[in-house]
Amino acid sequence: MVSLNNISKEFGGEILFDNISFNISKKERIGFAGKNGAGKSTLLNIIAGELNPDSGEVVTSKDFKIGYLKQEMHTNPDNTVIKETLDVLSFIDEKKARLEELTKLLGIRSDYESKEYLNLIDEIDFINHELMILDADKLNGKAEVILKGLGFKPTDFDRMLSEFSHGWRMRVEIAKLLLINPDLLLLDEPTNHLDIESIQWLEDYLKSYNGSVVLVSHDRTLLDKLSTRTIEINMGKAHDYKVIYSEYIRLREERQEQLEASFSNQQKELREIERFIERFRYKASKAKQVQSRVKQLDKVDRIEIDKRDTRSIHFSFPEAQKSGKVVI
Repeated sequence: MVSLNNISKEFGGEILFDNISFNISKKERIGFAGKNGAGKSTLLNIIAGELNPDSGEVVTSKDFKIGYLKQEMHTNPDNTVIKETLDVLSFIDEKKARLEELTKLLGIRSDYESKEYLNLIDEIDFINHELMILDADKLNGKAEVILKGLGFKPTDFDRMLSEFSHGWRMRVEIAKLLLINPDLLLLDEPTNHLDIESIQWLEDYLKSYNGSVVLVSHDRTLLDKLSTRTIEINMGKAHDYKVIYSEYIRLREERQEQLEASFSNQQKELREIERFIERFRYKASKAKQVQSRVKQLDKVDRIEIDKRDTRSIHFSFPEAQKSGKVVI
C-alpha cells in the first residue's frame, strides 16, 4: 500500500535517516518510537508528501488518500465549528457539479459508439462510485457524531471557532481528518488536547477504522491499545518490531544489552590490535604483520551505541510550616 524505499534525510549536517525502508500494509496500526529529535515527525512529513527526502522514494498505489494530523493547525477562526468541519468536504460539491455537467453532455450526444461517448460514461461511473464510497449524503450526520465524540455539544456547532481555545480547535482538525476517511491516517500527538472521555472515544473509533494508522505519541497506553507494530527510529536507522509498544520496550532493552556486550568485545579487540601496531610499528621484522593489522582496522564495521537519556524527574514536597491565624 505504501512503500518507503531507501529514504535518507539530513538536516544541518546531522543524518536523520540513512537508507530507511519499510512497508505500510492495509489496516495496519503502527506506532513510531524514538527519542525526541530522532525524526519521527519528519518521517511523517515525508510519508505525507510534504517534505522530500534527500534520496529514496515513497511509493503509494493509485488514488491513495493520506490524511495527516500535524501539531500545527490550519483552521479559520471566522468559521463556525460545523462549517469549518464540513469545509473539508468541498471537493464533494465539485464532484457533484462535474457529474451534473457530464450528464447534460451525455444527454445531447447521439454518437453512442464513439470513444468520447464511452469516456463520458466511464467518468460518470467513476464519480458515482466515489460518491457511493464516501456516502456523501450521510456526511453531515457523520460530522456531528464525530464532533460529539470529541467533546462538542450540539449547541457548540454554530459557535465561532474564535470563541474556542487552541485545544478545542485542534479537536476540529481531528474531526475534519476523520470525516474524509483517508486510506492512511498519520497522527502526530493526537491526544495532546483531549480529555479522558474524548481519548477513549478516539481509541474506540480508530480500533474499528477501515484504513491504516501511523501514530506518534508520548501516551504509552494509547500506543499499547492501538498499535500492533512498532518502528523505532534510532541513529538514522529503522528497527521494525511486530509487537505492541510495551513488548517493544522489553525487546529493545534486550537488544541494547546485546549491543553493549558486542561493543565492549569489539573495543577490547580494537585496543589489542592498536597496541600491537604501536608496539611493532618501527620493527622491520614485523612490518607485514603491522600492515595486516592496519588493514584489519580499516575494514572493521564499528558498532555504535546510542547514549539514551535515562534521566527522570523527581519531585519533593516537604511538609509546609503552619501558618499564622491571620493569613491576610
